[in-house]
Amino acid sequence: MKFFISPLIFFSFLLLISPAIATKKSYVVLLGSHSHGLDATEKDFKRVVDSHHKLLGSFLRSEEKAKDAIFYSYKKNINGFAATLDDEDATRLANHPEVAAVLPNKAKNLYTTHSWEFMHLEKNGVIPPSSPWWRAKFGKDVIIANLDTGVWPESKSFGEHGIVGPAPSKWKGGCTDDKTPDGVPCNQKLIGAKYFNKGYFEYLKSENSTVDLSSIINSTRDYNGHGSHTLSTAGGNYVVGASVFGSGIGTAKGGSPKARVAAYKVCWPYEHGGCFDADITEAFDHAIHDGVDVLSLSLGSDAIKYSEDAIAIASFHAVKKGIPVVCAVGNSGPLPKTASNTAPWILTVGASTLDREFYAPVVLRNGYKFMGSSHSKGLRGRNLYPLITGAQAKAGNATEDDAMLCKPETLDHSKVKGKILVCLRGETARLDKGKQAALAGAVGMILCNDKLSGTSINPDFHVLPASHINYHDGQVLLSYTNSARYPMGCLIPPLARVNTKPAPTMAVFSSRGPNTISPEIIKPDVTAPGVDIIAAFSEAISPTRDPSDNRTTPFITMSGTSMSCPHVAGLVGLLRNLHPDWTPSAIKSAIMTSAQVRDNTLNPMLDGGSLGLDPATPFAYGSGHINPTGAVDPGLVYDLSPNDYLEFLCASGYDERTIRAFSDEPFKCPASASVLNLNYPSIGVQNLKDSVTITRKLKNVGTPGVYKAQILHPNVVQVSVKPRFLKFERVGEEKSFELTVSGVVPKNRFAYGALIWSDGRHFVRSPIVVSSGLF
Repeated sequence: MKFFISPLIFFSFLLLISPAIATKKSYVVLLGSHSHGLDATEKDFKRVVDSHHKLLGSFLRSEEKAKDAIFYSYKKNINGFAATLDDEDATRLANHPEVAAVLPNKAKNLYTTHSWEFMHLEKNGVIPPSSPWWRAKFGKDVIIANLDTGVWPESKSFGEHGIVGPAPSKWKGGCTDDKTPDGVPCNQKLIGAKYFNKGYFEYLKSENSTVDLSSIINSTRDYNGHGSHTLSTAGGNYVVGASVFGSGIGTAKGGSPKARVAAYKVCWPYEHGGCFDADITEAFDHAIHDGVDVLSLSLGSDAIKYSEDAIAIASFHAVKKGIPVVCAVGNSGPLPKTASNTAPWILTVGASTLDREFYAPVVLRNGYKFMGSSHSKGLRGRNLYPLITGAQAKAGNATEDDAMLCKPETLDHSKVKGKILVCLRGETARLDKGKQAALAGAVGMILCNDKLSGTSINPDFHVLPASHINYHDGQVLLSYTNSARYPMGCLIPPLARVNTKPAPTMAVFSSRGPNTISPEIIKPDVTAPGVDIIAAFSEAISPTRDPSDNRTTPFITMSGTSMSCPHVAGLVGLLRNLHPDWTPSAIKSAIMTSAQVRDNTLNPMLDGGSLGLDPATPFAYGSGHINPTGAVDPGLVYDLSPNDYLEFLCASGYDERTIRAFSDEPFKCPASASVLNLNYPSIGVQNLKDSVTITRKLKNVGTPGVYKAQILHPNVVQVSVKPRFLKFERVGEEKSFELTVSGVVPKNRFAYGALIWSDGRHFVRSPIVVSSGLF
C-alpha cells in the first residue's frame, strides 16, 4: 500500500517542526571586563567559566546545554564567551541586562632589507650613533605579538642568535603545540605560539561548508606566509644575505630586532583567508594575560560601529592594560571612505612606497623602453620576440574584453605560442594571468595597468618571464602592439635599485578616509613602508601559492597595509623600551606628531592613487610618514586615558549599557561630552557652519622650553590658537589651549592645514581637515 501526503499537510508539518531544526550560528557574547587582575588564579578562571555556563544555561534551560554550546570562555581579561546559538536565543540573550553585546562570529580578512635605512635608522648597512636603535637598545626584551596566519619557526628571522637569556619574568605565555609533529617549538627569540580555530570550525559547520575539517592542521605553523612576513617585519632577528631569488640582497631585520616575538594564529584557509571574531577575541584575551607589550594586526573588515567590532572592543581591553595595538587601515584604496580599524585607541596605518624599486625593463623593437617591475626571470639572450595582446589572441568563444584580461579559457594557444602576451590588469589575480599566459604557450607576459591602478606596479613571482608596467606606459605599448606590422619586444632580467625619487608616495591600494564611523577622527593615523617589502616567508608553499609551482623561498616581497602595519609595531617596540612609562596614547602621539609629509625631494608627498601623482592628503597618510628619529624625542604629546575614550563613546551616542563591553565596571556618561574635544593628535572638523572652538592639552615629555604655535592655514577658513605660547618647566607638566576654526568650505570640498608647536628643536605637528558638510 502506498501513502501520499498532500502538499498542504506536508507544508504544515514543516512549519510545526521548524523551531526544532532552527539553524544555529556562532556568536561572541560580551559582558565587559573582569575584576580580577593579571595575577588571577585558575580558581578565578573557573569561577568565570561557571558564571558563563550559568548565564547561558538560564536561557537554554540547562547548564549542560550551555557547556555544549560554549566553545570559548573569555576568562582572563575580556569577559564573555563564544557559543553556538539559534537566532532566537541570541536575540533574547542580547536583551539580558548583564549582556553588553552579542556579535555574529564574522570573518576578518588579511589585509625588510631596506625599509629601516629609508627611515634613517641605518646608512649603507652601518648604524650611526644617532640612530634610535641604539637609544632603544634595538627593542631588547620587548615582547611583540601578532594575530595572523601563524609563524614559520625555522626562518632565521626567528632564530635566537644574539638573543641572551630567558624571556622576561612577566611572560606567562608559551608554545602550546610544540610537541606535535607540525607544531612550533619555542626558543629565546620566539617565545610564544598559540592557535585559535574553534570559531572558524563553528562557522564552517553553521554554513554547511564542504571544507574537510580533518585536513586543517591544528598548529601555529604558518602555511600561508603572511604571518611570518608581518611578525619578522616587526621584530625579526638579523639575517645577513637575505634576498628574493637573488634580488634586493642585504641584511633583513625587524623594527625591534632584539625583541622577543609571539605568534597568535587566528587566520585559516577560508576563501582568501578567514580570521573569525570568536578566535580573534580569544587570542586577545590570551595575549593580554600572557604579557605582550605590543600587538600588531594586519587584518580587518569594512568599518562598522565600535560596539559591533570585535577588534575595536578587544583592542580597547589591551590599551586599557597599557598595550598599544597597531592595525592596518585596509587595502581598498584609492576609493574614499574605505578606512577600517578606525577606533581612536587603535594606531591605524596606511601604506606608502620605499625609495627602492625592483625593475624589469621592457624594450620594444622601435626603441621604446619601459621600466616595469618583476621578480620573474628575464628572457634568454635579450632576444626580441613577437608581441600579441590578449584581445588579438582570443579564443573563438571568448570576448575581447575577457581575453584582454587573460582570463582562463579565453586564449587561443596557437596564436599565443612563442610570443610575449600583453594582458590588462583587473578582475583576476595578477599571478593567475601569468599562469594563463604560460598555459597558452607564451614565452613571456607584459601586464599593463588599468586606469584605476595608475602608477602602482608590483614585482610578482610569475611562473614565466614577465614585467608589470604602469597605465601610461601600457597605453603606449598597446598602441604599438595594435598598430605595428610586426610588433616585437624583449624582457630584461629584473634588478633592484635604491635612492629612487620621489619617495615615499602613497600606495594606490591603501584605504582612504574620511572615517565613516567617527568623521572627526582622521584615519589612517600615519603611513609607513608597505610596497615591495622583503621579509620572512613560509617554506611550506610556493611564492605564487599555486600547487603546480614547486619553488620555495625563505624571504619574499609583499605589498599591502599588512606590511606597513608591522613597521609601526616595530617602532612602537622601540618606544616601549625607551619610554616604559608612556601610555599607548602617548606613544601614538609621538609617532603621529613627528611624522613627515614631504618626500625625499623635499616636496609634498604624492598620491600614487592619482594618475598625475597629485599631492596626497591626510585622508591618505593621516599625520604623515613615520619618522623614528623624531618619534623617540617628540617634545610634547597629546595623552589620553581609558576614561577619555569612554567619554568619547558617550559623545558618539553609545549608551552606558553598550559601553559595558569596553569597561570593567559601570561607566557613568558625563552630562556633556564632545567628540571634537577628544585629546587626539589630529584635528577633524565636519559640518562647520560658522565657527567652532576645540580644546586640546599637551604634556611635556622632553626638556623645559617655550613652544610657539604656528598655523598652516587651510584654504578658505581661518584658524586661531589661544594662547600662542606654552611654557613648560618640567617633565609631565600639562598645558591646555583652544583652537578656533571659522569660515565656510565650498560644498563637497575639504580644507587642509596644520598646527605646529615648536620650541626651535621639536616640531609637534597636527593635521587639520575641515568641511562645511558631513565627511
